[in-house]
Amino acid sequence: MITVPQENAKLGIAVEDFDPLQVSPEQLTELKQLVYQHRIVVLRNQTLSSAEFVAFGRRLGEVETYYQPMYHHAEHKEIFVSSNVKKDGEQVGVPQTGKFWHHDYSFMPRPFGLTLIYPQVVPQKNRGTFFIDMAKAHADLTDELKAEAADTRVLNSVRRYFKIRPTDVYRPITDIMAEVERETPAVAHPTVFNHPVTGETLLYLSEAVSYQIETADGRPARAGLLEDLLEACGQADTTFEHENIHLQTFDKGDLLVWDNRALVHRALHTPNPEPTVSHRVTVHDEHPFYPGIGAE
Repeated sequence: MITVPQENAKLGIAVEDFDPLQVSPEQLTELKQLVYQHRIVVLRNQTLSSAEFVAFGRRLGEVETYYQPMYHHAEHKEIFVSSNVKKDGEQVGVPQTGKFWHHDYSFMPRPFGLTLIYPQVVPQKNRGTFFIDMAKAHADLTDELKAEAADTRVLNSVRRYFKIRPTDVYRPITDIMAEVERETPAVAHPTVFNHPVTGETLLYLSEAVSYQIETADGRPARAGLLEDLLEACGQADTTFEHENIHLQTFDKGDLLVWDNRALVHRALHTPNPEPTVSHRVTVHDEHPFYPGIGAE
């Protein structure tokens, strides 16, 4: 395994000469430590089949299958498919995913630690994913905002950006919303917690699913606190020029592994999107997502 710094990049490191299915358990542990340290690891020159991609995920930990079948790979439901390319005239996976800042699965009671993305069809011009390191974002907050965010919890829900499914056509919107609340009720996570591996203090909220901050005793926090935190960390910047924002690009054969605790991300979308297909596998590592999760 050879590590290669990414020039002029705020985040991430590239790794060459890495065989995901043949490396030793010790090298897998080393890979995860690189992810926790650098946030993003780009494994270069990968040629994995879909089955091998899933197998690699299982070598890293417990693979989480997405709860909605319309995102599933036809042969391997563990793979989440983001695609605007049709196969035999039929939609495969879901197009235009990830258009808003988010942590994967933060709307679930048990989020996962590692996200793996393996691009299959790579746009020629506009490609990449935007990231924000939420440890740096917390460190850069004013003392006043740090004090306000401490010992609070953030409520998360998919209700704001739930994607209408083909099976929802002609259904009353009230029925759809009732199903959303029943299947994915709002969950609370700490607004601030310490990374279980690095010990860094992380800000944990996102534009896509966070809708309210509460104090430790369940009272609403100051009106506008959520918006102030989103603006401070860079998620409110529609120009993507905020100093916290990193654009991670990729080429065919790259496989990205990132720290889903420490990073929020959003896809790079353009008004006239090029053909693009990405496969995603998500993994619970051996650490609790945050200290004390599930204790309540």
